[in-house]
Amino acid sequence: MVQTNQYKGNDKLLFGIILGVLAFWFFAQTTLNINVVMSEELQMNTSMMNIAVSITALFSGIFIVVFGGIADRFGRVKVIKIGFVFSIFGSLLVGITPIGPLATPVLIAGRILQGLSGACIMPASLALVKTYWDGTGRQRAVSLWSMGSWGGSGFCALFGGLMAQNVGWRYIFFASAIVSIIGLLLISGTPESKAVQTNSTRKFDFAGIFTFMIAMIALQIFVSKGSDLGWTSSVSLLLILVTLVFSIAFITIENRISEAFIDFRLFKNSIYTGATLSNFLLNGVTGMLIVSLMLMQVGGNLSAQEVGLLTLGYAIAILAFIRVGEKLLQRFGSRKPMIWGCIIVGVAIALLMPTNVMTGTYKLLAVFAYTLFGVGLAFYATPSTDAALSNLPDSQAGSGSGIYKMASSLGAAFGVAISAGIFTGLSGAEIDWLNQVITFAGRQDNLSIRQAAMIALAFNLLLVVIAIVTILFSIPKETGKIIKSK
Repeated sequence: MVQTNQYKGNDKLLFGIILGVLAFWFFAQTTLNINVVMSEELQMNTSMMNIAVSITALFSGIFIVVFGGIADRFGRVKVIKIGFVFSIFGSLLVGITPIGPLATPVLIAGRILQGLSGACIMPASLALVKTYWDGTGRQRAVSLWSMGSWGGSGFCALFGGLMAQNVGWRYIFFASAIVSIIGLLLISGTPESKAVQTNSTRKFDFAGIFTFMIAMIALQIFVSKGSDLGWTSSVSLLLILVTLVFSIAFITIENRISEAFIDFRLFKNSIYTGATLSNFLLNGVTGMLIVSLMLMQVGGNLSAQEVGLLTLGYAIAILAFIRVGEKLLQRFGSRKPMIWGCIIVGVAIALLMPTNVMTGTYKLLAVFAYTLFGVGLAFYATPSTDAALSNLPDSQAGSGSGIYKMASSLGAAFGVAISAGIFTGLSGAEIDWLNQVITFAGRQDNLSIRQAAMIALAFNLLLVVIAIVTILFSIPKETGKIIKSK
């Protein structure tokens, strides 16, 4: 194997990696906006479509630590290539999803493969960046990598709406497969990179991975399908039981072995715990996107393209302000920018909550809200990451960063699933007490949909409040602050 210190990363490799990141954040995440169009064409139940939307982030979150460890042990380039293969086949499955009874299994399978692709590419590519670039070259590579992930997530709704309206949603995923093929070709010939193995007998925690996966999937199905199944039905109660039993089994297993899938010792560090938990919660606020975008399509009769255009401010803001978060970290430390970011996100949600106004007014509120959402996330992102990782010893940096990224994906998965579940579950009937408190202007035939959206958005606001409280109690004021010498 070529020694890593003899090889320097180049733009060919870097752009290949970025294409892999975009396949997940830019192409796969378009379902946040086009799910309404997809469910109508495929004749799929709304709750099953909600599962299809959120399951990609769920599987990415579950397996990101796993594939990060596999990459370190067996080769990062190998794992990235596997991720591209997952992306190609997953994207094609989604693109060719048939209409009718086979729609659900084919679409779910494709979305799972897309999630596994992200779990492979994200940790392995970051490890390659750290290994094959240094100094200012590494900073540039990290910035471009971040723009691929944050920029991709920012523009995905706009891109998805434009494609669905003018070309057809299936071509989004055909394009994703082509981009993945190009990325695979660009990284070909890259020397392999592995971590230095201090323990060649290290074993994978298959029992921990399995129990964690079963618990998370059961919880996801319960959250997404509960309103259809009945929250107290025998199937729902069985799903709750499976979640509890496998969660207890997972915790028991992880506390008994030395090479655990998730090292609970990391959470003895209160700063790391606070940053990771608030990261989970703030990524959960992604649910505000699917609720507001569905509301405007289902309740306001807007097209996917029209609502996608409203998110342009979100994409621009997150790219424009992400370096501002870095500067705020250096001047004020982690705590204040994290809190400011959360407050701005909270204001964004508050602007989306007045679903009682007319559609024209709501569209204006949405433009401001999505822009503020991007600013808030940009303020929060770098300070939170720095707080989580800079306070860990080198021996725990790898597993700590993996769990932190896992919190991002799982937060988004459950935030989307719960928010969509609340919206779908409540949109079938009017909520009398809310109608007595708030007057809903304009059309009344969509009243239950607007009420359901208001409550689902209130859930997202609650997540922000809990995130702020978590930061206040766990992140010291001077964390991450650069103290200038006199």
